[in-house]
Amino acid sequence: MISAYLDRFEGDFAVLYLGDDMKKVNFPRAYLPEGLDEGDYLRLDISYDKEKTEQAEQKALDLMKN
Repeated sequence: MISAYLDRFEGDFAVLYLGDDMKKVNFPRAYLPEGLDEGDYLRLDISYDKEKTEQAEQKALDLMKN
């Protein structure tokens, strides 16, 4: 789990600072929960989706065969 600090909004993006080392990222505002304010903290959970990856690989292989 990654901790994120919401610094500010800039148009369609939110400026987040991630983790203990506060790495700055611009994140699409549309993917954040409604009602957040500058200064709020978030928890981000990023995980590997094996099933989707395998489906995409199979689709690419199928396209190469045709």
